[in-house]
Amino acid sequence: MSGGRRKELIAEVGGEEDLRRAVEAGADAVLGDVGPANAGIRVYNPSSLQTFRIRDQKDVEAMLRSLGPGTEAVLVEPEELRIIALENVIAALQGRGVRVFARARSVQEVEDLIHVLERGVDGIVVPRDLLSELHYVRELVETPRRLELRAARVKDVVGLGPGERACVDTNSLLRPGEGMLVGNMARMLFLVHNESIGSRMTPPRPFRVNAGSVQCYVLGPSERTYYLSELRSGSRVLMVSVDGSTRIVSVGRVKVERRPLVNVIAEVNGVTGSVALQKAETIRLVSPKGEVLDVTSLSQGDEVLVRVSEKAARHMGIAVEEFIDEV
Repeated sequence: MSGGRRKELIAEVGGEEDLRRAVEAGADAVLGDVGPANAGIRVYNPSSLQTFRIRDQKDVEAMLRSLGPGTEAVLVEPEELRIIALENVIAALQGRGVRVFARARSVQEVEDLIHVLERGVDGIVVPRDLLSELHYVRELVETPRRLELRAARVKDVVGLGPGERACVDTNSLLRPGEGMLVGNMARMLFLVHNESIGSRMTPPRPFRVNAGSVQCYVLGPSERTYYLSELRSGSRVLMVSVDGSTRIVSVGRVKVERRPLVNVIAEVNGVTGSVALQKAETIRLVSPKGEVLDVTSLSQGDEVLVRVSEKAARHMGIAVEEFIDEV
């Protein structure tokens, strides 16, 4: 979350069904003609929440003149130059104790609202036609989640011969200790470190994760998995640190090339999993102590960080309750 400030997620509702969906999806508040007693969460009444349409800087100045001493929040509706308009409003209201709300026109715009002028707006209004995406929006606006990573003991490292592997180049600078959760089976995903370290033969590429073979699962937002072969420019993936903290990053490109592969097999508390990775010294997993371990030097008994999921079955990347046996 930008600036360490929690964003309020406000669902625009038009009736009881919208209200139910908003509550189930984890909205912090609703905007609509709903009685607070019926909602069970905070309610903003459209008639009492001051709304300002911003076309130019004169509208920003007019808004400032109209604010009363008790104004707690305003809903800003920029007509054009939306980012610039919001930047000017946020800058003008800083230090006044007035929260800035803005309506998202699309799920993609939520990210803009979170990060505009680095600090972002204070509340994001999700219109009725986006209510079905509330779960994903919740993931974007929440304080980054912390995942439980566990120490798995390497059982074997087996050569696989040549195959296609995917390098995921992100639009973010990745930090030491960060990587992506990747695995052959959804029940166990391995923390594959990014290439911010480099080697004596290659320069650092701090935007890249050489993630694994194209059939591997990778964890994305909202607990959804994707095949590495599905990722495209603009896709979103979850970047995970050794302490389990996470952030969402976007993909700039995915580079698929044929390379020698190796299968790393590990076990923790009776659960066995594996990951197919490129066989090269710059491909690294992470130990429970935060040390990087290149796959060409792994041996039986080494410990690596993994995430174990109780829901191993997946349908279109979504965890489902059903019997599954993957080997």
